[in-house]
Amino acid sequence: MKKLHSKFVVSSMGAALVASALTPAVSISAEETFPDVQEDHPYYEVIHQLAEAGVVKGYEDGTFRLGDSVTRAEASLMLAKILDLNLNADPAPYPDVNQDHWYADAINALHESGIIHGMDDGTFAPHAKMSRAEFAQIIMEAYGIEPEEAGHPFEDVEEGEWYETAIETLYANGLIVGQDENHFGPDADVKRGDFAWLLANTDYDFGSKLPKPSDFDLSLMHTNDTHGHLEDVAKRVTAVEEVRAENPDALLLDAGDVFSGTLYFNKFKGQADLEFMNMMDYDAMTFGNHEFDLGSSAEGHQALKEFVEGAEFPFVSSNVNFSQDENMRDLYNSFISKYPRDGEIYNSLVKEIDGEEVGIFGLTTAETADISSPEDITFDNYIQTAEERVRALEALGVDKVIALTHLGFNDNPAYDNDQMLAEVDGIDIIVGGHSHTSLDEAVEVTTDENGDPKDPTIIVQAGQYGGNLGTLDVEFDEDGVVTDYSSELIDVSEKEADPEAAEELKKYSDDIEELKNEESGGVAEEAFPNPRLGDGGTVSVRNSETALGNLIADGMLDKAKEYNKDVVAAFQNSGGIRTSIDKGAITLGEILTVMPFGNTLATMDLTGAEIKTALERSVGQVPEENGGFLQVSGLKFTYDSSKDAGTRVVEVEVNQGGAWETLNEGDTYTIATNAFTAKGGDGYDVFAQAYDDGDVTDLGLSDWEVFRDYVAEQGTVTPSIENRIVDENNNDNDSD
Repeated sequence: MKKLHSKFVVSSMGAALVASALTPAVSISAEETFPDVQEDHPYYEVIHQLAEAGVVKGYEDGTFRLGDSVTRAEASLMLAKILDLNLNADPAPYPDVNQDHWYADAINALHESGIIHGMDDGTFAPHAKMSRAEFAQIIMEAYGIEPEEAGHPFEDVEEGEWYETAIETLYANGLIVGQDENHFGPDADVKRGDFAWLLANTDYDFGSKLPKPSDFDLSLMHTNDTHGHLEDVAKRVTAVEEVRAENPDALLLDAGDVFSGTLYFNKFKGQADLEFMNMMDYDAMTFGNHEFDLGSSAEGHQALKEFVEGAEFPFVSSNVNFSQDENMRDLYNSFISKYPRDGEIYNSLVKEIDGEEVGIFGLTTAETADISSPEDITFDNYIQTAEERVRALEALGVDKVIALTHLGFNDNPAYDNDQMLAEVDGIDIIVGGHSHTSLDEAVEVTTDENGDPKDPTIIVQAGQYGGNLGTLDVEFDEDGVVTDYSSELIDVSEKEADPEAAEELKKYSDDIEELKNEESGGVAEEAFPNPRLGDGGTVSVRNSETALGNLIADGMLDKAKEYNKDVVAAFQNSGGIRTSIDKGAITLGEILTVMPFGNTLATMDLTGAEIKTALERSVGQVPEENGGFLQVSGLKFTYDSSKDAGTRVVEVEVNQGGAWETLNEGDTYTIATNAFTAKGGDGYDVFAQAYDDGDVTDLGLSDWEVFRDYVAEQGTVTPSIENRIVDENNNDNDSD
């Protein structure tokens, strides 16, 4: 359940401790200027804001002296002011604190509140420099953060020392970082510039004491899995503008997989997508598995680095470890930020909306390690990370939390998915991606992993390819608990294209038209037909084995085996094969016309009995056409179309290590197909059940790219009917 903490919203305590140079978004006009804090200094606005509020002051010569150490007296005065403590407290019992001194009232107030203590000899030592260890202890006590024993990586934090619990607690909550990976520096001084930055990043409003409203309305827009589909991006711009016209404060979030899937990505490596995302003024994005597709290339994640650096918005990523990747590690900030810089990655963000603060953290599926090319980039456990992020944000007083995720709505639970994530208490909204799920209505989860009641978590996802702009309106009560919500998927195709965006798109689309004539590397020795009953014959791609169907299924099987050696067969629904291939060089445009839907390759575990049920579905309407008729590879079967549907399959064989073996209904087999079919498309309820049971893994590889790679690898391809599918009631099944 929600736990409200005292007012403490440090958006970057880690930055305060290591002097990370962040530029706050606030704009002020200060009467007092410190000559040693130039206007282009990252702390300029922070320090002047605090000065105007009377929280900090300069020295007699007018300087601020950013690099000077903070004394215990200075720290006491700033803390007492920022915490709005009682400055008329009884005198503290420290013999070295003269009650006439400028810091006495602050020390009295902090002593009365139990926040700061004296030295072992009973003195306060007001002029002693404050250490990082003291700083950690004071912060934990000042803001009532519950002590934790969660471990830490700091070799210089000695076990049993008085400051160990404070450092361990703040580190566990993601509120501090060390001087480097293995050293905290407990005895090092806290500097004036860093301490000022810490104080500025609270929810202290510099004078305003207006009560918070009893409830709060949050609106957001969301996209996911756009995969380089820019055909309707000018219409998406219009949709965003229309929502913002109604609600200027609405957040715009993307749940990942901007990369890979169309010629736009192949040509521009995300830069085309980025231009329009910047135009739409996104607030944040997390990473999908496909953002890491280029990791194994000679350039590594250079394209991803350039994508992040060019973004006019920040990225949020909480369970991805970039530290070993030379391209990405310098872009990552391992702390919570209230004032994030564009083009950088943060562990978590805090956005202020209409006076309220909303926390955002990001998660990427750990399955990325198996289905993409992250190389040295690794992924932490998503549940553990989510629990840590919620604790950290709530410890900072943020009680409205969004998880921006690329896990999948109901994806393989052996890895991760949003429905399981929603069981974590404290997450209010999950904006998801990865499974390409179109949630026409948001899904509400109100129980934890044990089935016990919890505060509501609302899950949304907008489908795929930029076809929808998702919207969600949520009402919170005064405790940050969701009390009401409404959601909608806006069909982007119904909008008028934004003229400016349409003009910008043309410069990219013109290049893509030329690219479509590019040869794939494959050559068709003869034409590969795609017959339909309307052509005048009895054979159709939707009721019979075809050479093109075989070629496509073979490519699926070949690619799937690269990711899972246990895959034995592949199925391609014939409705996904739209036209023929001419004799000669096979072009990218031709491939995209054959397979225009941008489906992705998936694998699924099925019993022999389930495979047979699927094959019965496949041939159940023969000789009539059926878009769900399956072209196959690695498997062959006979059936009798004269029998009743559901009883037609006679014999099924599977190629196991080069030998054909009879399908055993009790054994489990791994099959490749496209994600549309794997999710139950074309009426495959048996596949839908496997998907719901978590037995499907979406490899995320575009079907047309799989086919392109396969024909390029083969070089010359020849049409062939191999009697993979034989109807015993038809005498015309001889090989061509």
